[in-house]
Amino acid sequence: MATSDRLDTAALLPLLSRPGRYIGGEYNSAEIARTAGLNWTLAFPDLYEIGMSHQGLQILYHIINRTDSYAAERCYCPAPDAERLLRARRIGLTTLETGRPAAACDLFGITLPHELCYTNILSVFDLASIPFLARDRDQSHPLVIGGGTCGFNPEPVADLFDAILVGDGEEAVIDISKLIASMKGDGACRDEMIDALGSVSGIYLPRRYQPRYRADGTIESIAPQGTAPDRVARRVLANLDRLDHLLDPIVPNARIVHDRLAVEIARGCTRGCRFCQAGITYRPVRERTPEQIIELASRGITRSGFDELSLLSLSTGDYSCLPEVLPELMRRFAPQRVSVAMPSMRVGTLTREMMDEIGKVRKTGFTLAPEAGSERLRQTINKGISEKDLLLAAEQAFALGWNLIKLYFMIGLPTETGEDLEAIVQLVDKTRQAGQVGTRGRQRISVSVGTFVPKPHTPFQWEPQLSIDESRERLSFLKSRLRSKSITLRYHDPQQSWLEGIFSRGDRRLTPLIIEAWKQGARLDSWSDHFNLERWRNAAALLGLELDFYLRARRSDERLPWSHIDPLVSEEFLLSERDRSLNREYTPDCRYHACQQCGLCDFKTVMPVVHNRSRVEPEKPGSEHLSSDNGRSNPNFSSAAGASPDEHFRYLVTYSRTGSICYLGHLEFLQIIHRCLRRAGMKTHFSQGFNPSPKVSFSPALPVGTQSCCEFFVMDLVNPLEDLEQAGIDLSGALPAGIEVRSVAPMQEALPTDIVSRYEIDLPAELTENELARIEQFTNLGELVVARERKGKLKRVDLRPLIRDLAATGGKRLTMELISRSGHPGTKPAEVLAALFDYDEEMLLQTLVTKVSWSGLRD
Repeated sequence: MATSDRLDTAALLPLLSRPGRYIGGEYNSAEIARTAGLNWTLAFPDLYEIGMSHQGLQILYHIINRTDSYAAERCYCPAPDAERLLRARRIGLTTLETGRPAAACDLFGITLPHELCYTNILSVFDLASIPFLARDRDQSHPLVIGGGTCGFNPEPVADLFDAILVGDGEEAVIDISKLIASMKGDGACRDEMIDALGSVSGIYLPRRYQPRYRADGTIESIAPQGTAPDRVARRVLANLDRLDHLLDPIVPNARIVHDRLAVEIARGCTRGCRFCQAGITYRPVRERTPEQIIELASRGITRSGFDELSLLSLSTGDYSCLPEVLPELMRRFAPQRVSVAMPSMRVGTLTREMMDEIGKVRKTGFTLAPEAGSERLRQTINKGISEKDLLLAAEQAFALGWNLIKLYFMIGLPTETGEDLEAIVQLVDKTRQAGQVGTRGRQRISVSVGTFVPKPHTPFQWEPQLSIDESRERLSFLKSRLRSKSITLRYHDPQQSWLEGIFSRGDRRLTPLIIEAWKQGARLDSWSDHFNLERWRNAAALLGLELDFYLRARRSDERLPWSHIDPLVSEEFLLSERDRSLNREYTPDCRYHACQQCGLCDFKTVMPVVHNRSRVEPEKPGSEHLSSDNGRSNPNFSSAAGASPDEHFRYLVTYSRTGSICYLGHLEFLQIIHRCLRRAGMKTHFSQGFNPSPKVSFSPALPVGTQSCCEFFVMDLVNPLEDLEQAGIDLSGALPAGIEVRSVAPMQEALPTDIVSRYEIDLPAELTENELARIEQFTNLGELVVARERKGKLKRVDLRPLIRDLAATGGKRLTMELISRSGHPGTKPAEVLAALFDYDEEMLLQTLVTKVSWSGLRD
């Protein structure tokens, strides 16, 4: 596709509430070659800040783009304001990398991260001009492939996809690319390509399976067609040895949910919690070696500039080499002021030295996940922890300095009774009391409660789910009992859990429901401020669907909607675990103990990969996970950071910001500069205190959307720069597109506090005669009063003393000079234009403002 084919959507950015979601150009994003033999679009069906926090999409993106023949670009689900604007302007969804139409590709891959994203898939399809149903697509449309967590019961959306990958995607994405590239070269048609995908391990072709239903609504059969296998086996990546695609993480420009470097230290968990789907669908445990983790962390921080590192796993505390890895990471990164986030730490497996390290964590919140309040119910779900362990963990966390303990519970677990709910109350109170033993300050308890959703491929997949009213009744009980000022109760909306359960356990008869609810306006259903249950109920009533049917208990011999998807864990094992739950029998972790005969491992290619088996776990319930979910190591905690040198070397860096990147906010620009300095290897001094930050001062904040040729920051370096020109080149190379360093110079004197800034303003329409007359008369204008609202009160402000000059330099261009005095309110060009010409918001948003120079104010 030629460059001229790029869809220019930059004109839309001023009209959006958070334009940073749509600008692209992130550091380490791929430069896409137009000569690629095969093109992917990787779509994430949620907002940018969620999708950019998802590791799976980034992994596939880098694997594809590291090949010579294939290319992948990204797109995310637009927010409602962006969707409305695209429709109003009749503009389709485009990719972030090149701005090409999202559907102008060979393969359109969609992540399936959770069940409440299904209407977002339709939004992406519709904006990309892709028919919803696979059967309605023709040769002009890309092949649509899904994959992710929901691939283990894809039936509610199966008719939307040409193919769905079940399991790990690292190797599969290359197999798919090779196959389709070869067939494309041979001139194969779309149907031939889809059928051929069935030969790729882990690929499920929905059109090859035909469900049949009984009169009572249950499934009679899911019949494979032609040569399709009875069951589609999950694809398993044997090990995590490959690292090359993880060394250059995309660094977001806009703020995202998990804005840090994530290093996956292990995949899979065999703790055996009977409610946990991930514990089945991601097993066996496959660990990375300590050397691999250190390499990923070191190179990832160097190439990204992140100031936080997070160790990712379903159960980080169970990583067998953690006692060696964690202190080494802290030793390496403390001098760089990079903090190490340590989620899911298991106190019972930590050495004394490890506990000392954890005591240095930034103490924002420590999470205990008992899941159930009573010992009996924890045994039922194979949680493997005792109340004694929980309270000891809480006491230790409080003693180490945490003032907030977070407790996570579920309601509606199998066999739950009123006594179990009462046990939640009692356990919360005992945890609160644990904070009063030998600690100072005010201890707080945050309790989070969610409704249990029986997930496919778990021992509890046959169990019923609570109705909305049942969930509300149990939550009301907890709210009435947990009333202490030191206890905060939060809970997941029972309505959202209800809908999640329906799609978790649903079948293809729900596809029309998703489409109808989308037509009625359902969007972003995992976001509480967008979720509307009535849309779903109205759609179900229109289609004659009884949705509670999907939440009922299932017979053990009943054909389940996901029965033809094989997680490689046998149904016999799941039934055995279900029976053991009723007897409250503990199932130990197979990574350290005997094989539990789940049916997954062949011990040739698929087997647990554990690097330190001497770290023996107990045969019976042990210690609970502790997670500093928002906590992280304090990078200023010890002498490891070294004493700061006495010498300070200050440099004034002038830079320009042009194009789409100007639609980021001031705090996002600050973050970009801080990360740029890390990537360029420039070591700054840091502020003192518990949360040290680089000593960098910035020019006054510009309004979002304003370009500038003369922004600056002052950096206080530990060492002098030997070559200022090269320093500018290095800094420019470490910045995202749209920001360029113009000069680096030693600071000779303090910067003026009162300044005059000169702007060039390009208007969307020609100046009228009346407006030109206003400009001519401006010099003699005595005042220009505007009303500003602050804290609910209106205040009259005269802008005239803040405007030194205003002139028309062309039919659509103005120049303006504004005065800014330290400690006094200022103004901005848009406010002046609105007051002088009575411009409305849309006119102002389409006006291009560029700051071209600044100087000290001389009265």
